[in-house]
Amino acid sequence: MMTNTKTKQSIIIGLLLLAAGIVIFYLCKSGNTRLVKQAVSNTWHFPDTNTLASTPGAELIRYGRELIINTAAYLGPKGIVKHISNGMNCGNCHLEAGTRLNGNCFAMVASAYPKFRNRSGKLESIEYRVNDCMERSLNGKKLDSLSREMKAMVAYIKWLGKDVPKNVRLKGTGIPEVPLLKRAASVDSGGSVYLKNCSRCHGANGWGILKPDSTGYLFPPLYGSNSYNVSAGIFMLSRFAGFVKYNMPFNASQKDPALTDAEAWDVAAFINSQERPGKLFKEDWPDIATKPFDYPFGPYADSFSEQGHKYGPFEIIKKGKKNK
Repeated sequence: MMTNTKTKQSIIIGLLLLAAGIVIFYLCKSGNTRLVKQAVSNTWHFPDTNTLASTPGAELIRYGRELIINTAAYLGPKGIVKHISNGMNCGNCHLEAGTRLNGNCFAMVASAYPKFRNRSGKLESIEYRVNDCMERSLNGKKLDSLSREMKAMVAYIKWLGKDVPKNVRLKGTGIPEVPLLKRAASVDSGGSVYLKNCSRCHGANGWGILKPDSTGYLFPPLYGSNSYNVSAGIFMLSRFAGFVKYNMPFNASQKDPALTDAEAWDVAAFINSQERPGKLFKEDWPDIATKPFDYPFGPYADSFSEQGHKYGPFEIIKKGKKNK
């Protein structure tokens, strides 16, 4: 009796494996090998730029990639197309032209948008989201949604995410979360972390290091008049701490980060405590109850102060939001 049961189990397992093999075979046969890898590993593998030669609209896609990497050369204070941004590049926050995992990559943008976002309280297009970054992270002005530059950036973003199916969450997209501290993030401790780990690239004054021709930055400003403004997403400490922890110093290993969790939170607090453009958008967060736990500007749907929402400790605030 036991032998028969084992035999039946073996047959069932064999049939399941056979069925899985058939599915994978037909997906591969139809040219969806990248999709198969994602379905199995749930990790993004960005498209090979060498394939662009045979891709329709390749020139526009290449231009979009160039705009992400060298935004300032085209749209900065000395830009050859327009003068509508602060001299930083999109690639300063979206590392390796938006392809670096855990570095604000563009993997899921094409599959996720149009997307409703609580910050605006509306359904946003990719063009809307790009202009959000133009106005906030680059402290600049909007691009015409019908301009060649906008079309190029959107074409590049869509090309990067062309094999990503909708409603699938891939590993390494966005910015990883850093465990919350039991205390508030320390500006003073963060200053020491900054001098030790960040100042050699971004300068002792945090204003970055310009290229010799002043068309952009070798290393971007982290604060000062030419940095991101207070409405940028990275002005929220959780996002900055995650970005720093897994990407900085720039040559640090993501598997073995140079900073501890506490150092990441503290240096984020130090950098975001420094002076920068104070541009606010009164239409942000129409439903104040949806503000993130570390959004640093009131009013709030809870009783915690702006100081608490800016530096923490965040655990009690976050728990309060979950319990509502």
